[in-house]
Amino acid sequence: MESSAALTSSIRLTSSICVSRHSSPFLSPPKRSPSFSLKLQNHFPSNSQNVLQASSSSLRPSATVSAIELADIDWDNLGFGLQPTDYMYFMKCDQGGTFTKGQLKRFGNIELNPSAGVLNYGQGLFEGLKAYRKEDGNILLFRPEENALRMKMGAERMCMPSPSVEQFVEAVKDTVLANKRWIPPQGKGSLYIRPLLMGSGAVLGLAPAPEYTFLIYVSPVGNYFKEGLAPINLIVESELHRATPGGTGGVKTIGNYAAVLKAQSAAKAKGYSDVLYLDCVHKRYLEEVSSCNIFVVKGNVISTPSIKGTILPGITRKSIIDVARSQGFEVEERLVSVDELVEADEVFCTGTAVVVSPVGSVTYHGKKVSYGDGIGAVSQQLYTVLTRLQMGLAEDNMNWTVELR
Repeated sequence: MESSAALTSSIRLTSSICVSRHSSPFLSPPKRSPSFSLKLQNHFPSNSQNVLQASSSSLRPSATVSAIELADIDWDNLGFGLQPTDYMYFMKCDQGGTFTKGQLKRFGNIELNPSAGVLNYGQGLFEGLKAYRKEDGNILLFRPEENALRMKMGAERMCMPSPSVEQFVEAVKDTVLANKRWIPPQGKGSLYIRPLLMGSGAVLGLAPAPEYTFLIYVSPVGNYFKEGLAPINLIVESELHRATPGGTGGVKTIGNYAAVLKAQSAAKAKGYSDVLYLDCVHKRYLEEVSSCNIFVVKGNVISTPSIKGTILPGITRKSIIDVARSQGFEVEERLVSVDELVEADEVFCTGTAVVVSPVGSVTYHGKKVSYGDGIGAVSQQLYTVLTRLQMGLAEDNMNWTVELR
């Protein structure tokens, strides 16, 4: 009879996600000065396995990591790609149970059973948010509780347990402070935070996994699109669709993003920045771009597709709606026909990665509609207001930011 070890033989994923400092041959310890090592060791005492235990008394907003030097990378040329950092956050839970105790571990690879639910049946969610460095060196998070709530909503749809809002937010704080030296100087970018929730337990038949892993890793990033804040060029896709009514388009499950790769790759091969999708029923109404929500401007009215289960309820989308109304614009959440693109004054996208991205042109059935020669006035105004708030350059009257010292 085969041993249980053989039956549960696992595979090592070489994505970038190791549990100890020396267990991955692909990841060497990050270079740092002796003073930094001493300060980090004093702030995060480790156990014999070099695992940083995150308890209720560990890193909190009032915690201070003083005089940490910045990582030695080219801050002036950050793109939107993975830069391995120092630590990741790890927490497990059995099906039907609750998440309890998390820990910080060295950033590296993780191990998963070949029969893990996330690998076989796509039982996984992710989130995305950012941390910004202020002029005084303190750190700002932007609406992390909204990401926590959205993950809980997605977990319910995907039959997974999820961390509480408090657990999620505290785990984000712990991870950001442990990787503080990787947060770009103000104006150079941000620290992208990627929480993951996945069915890590082994399951052969179609069923919810017996065990779940909540993980957070981070990476310093610059602009998502190579154009930066310059206008992007979209092509409307009417045959391939990213979501269907009754499906999972309204939650941030991993499978939603694999579904857009074919159309997105074809569009980029033709020189477009990304794809704008239509609804799959009428093939007439705007839904969203591959990873962004879409807005159409006409006069003082800003319109965006309403959330009805096939469109992700973006946190930046929600924030831009509130910012726009505070700036005197009328915002409509409704069905937006593809025909309205022809008469629009401006079009722009929103998302955590892009913040606000102006659209320079949209091509539909071979016909190209352009929107001026540069960044539209409305796009620029909303981008400026929101990013100044996110970076701590303007007073946060919305109470959206969480400051870490």
